[in-house]
Amino acid sequence: MVAIVTKEIRVQNAANFISDVGSNSMYLFIGHNQAWPSSDTAVATPVNRVLDTQTAHQRMIAAKKISSGDLAHASTRYNWVSGNSYVGYDDTVDLSTSQYYVLTDELKCYKCIIAGPGASVNKPTGTTTNNIEADQGDGYRWKYMFTLSGVDATKFLTSAFMPTKTLSADDGSLQFDVQSNADAGAIHHIVVTAGGSGYTSAPTVTIAGDGTSATATATISAGAVTAITISNNGGNYENATVTLTGGGGSGATARAIISPVGGHGSDPVQELQSFFVMSNVKLDGAEGSGDFPIDNDYRQIGIVRNPFNHGTTTVATASTLNANKSLALTSVSGTFAVDEQITGGTSGAVAYIDSIDGTTIRYHQDASTGFTAFQGSEAITGGTSSATANISSLGNPEIDKHSGKVMYLENRAAVSRATAQIEDIKLVIEF
Repeated sequence: MVAIVTKEIRVQNAANFISDVGSNSMYLFIGHNQAWPSSDTAVATPVNRVLDTQTAHQRMIAAKKISSGDLAHASTRYNWVSGNSYVGYDDTVDLSTSQYYVLTDELKCYKCIIAGPGASVNKPTGTTTNNIEADQGDGYRWKYMFTLSGVDATKFLTSAFMPTKTLSADDGSLQFDVQSNADAGAIHHIVVTAGGSGYTSAPTVTIAGDGTSATATATISAGAVTAITISNNGGNYENATVTLTGGGGSGATARAIISPVGGHGSDPVQELQSFFVMSNVKLDGAEGSGDFPIDNDYRQIGIVRNPFNHGTTTVATASTLNANKSLALTSVSGTFAVDEQITGGTSGAVAYIDSIDGTTIRYHQDASTGFTAFQGSEAITGGTSSATANISSLGNPEIDKHSGKVMYLENRAAVSRATAQIEDIKLVIEF
């Protein structure tokens, strides 16, 4: 049995994920402030194992809620560059890895309807909303799709990906006009598959199929058909055959290229195969009144779905959540350091310090430390600093860090934090 997962279901899964964020609590979390094994520059590759998600839960530091406005469909970004060759749209070709659309330096997106005989040297221009753009002078014809807004570009545009959307209502943009004016099942290009020979005049072009009104004329040179020019795009074609008759010659054949369902420009998310979802979340210093500590780094970013508030089975909804247990200290002697291990003198509990705020320590435990609980009023000692203190009270995190489903996990080199720093975190998920 041979099968494929179509681009349509991939795009639908991306859309479902975005919709899911609107009806559930999805959080971006940071964690793992310990150095990577062997060398901290050698970032460990996450593995799709239960162990890896469990460890991510254990080493979670803080989480920030993701809103629907923090997500966008995304497509691979192809910049228009003079001298590059691009691929024309073709309904008979798998275009998933082809550069058949471009983004210009003006943040305008164009779809290549007809590729030229060589490299593209004239940048696509214009914002015609009802027809294919005219020949650019280099043999290329482009369809204007949309212009990225400054907001979307700032939030979602990267060197590798660009955001896309299909509008469901008129927002006053040219894109909505493009969508509304698209010609469903139109024929914008007929490819000459064989020129034939012996033609003394242009043969008659007949287009037959399940649509209507498409017409075209042939051009000959040296007795062969060299091009076919569309005079009426017609509409509502899903299948079409092209025949050439008369003209005194024989052997010329051609093939009609039919536009996507709805027409070119009707559905950018589908047409540009936007089966990626990009999230953009900004971490602003110690936001959430200190939920995100600024005195340590992190090496892991993830997305967790529907975590609980600590000690409950209630799904969390707060904008930010602290994921660490804490120890309030008295009789502090010496200076504790982030990332060092602390040990309880009575319980024998061991933990890693994630942050220090005055006389309060936030910490985590994992498989390497064990999960023995600290006891109130016991003494603790820093394994590196040799600092000591007594515990005056124990604090719980705001999030039940073992709850929720980890939907995404990414390891990175250490990201240091600072009070006046904003981390602009863009994650791209492929469906």
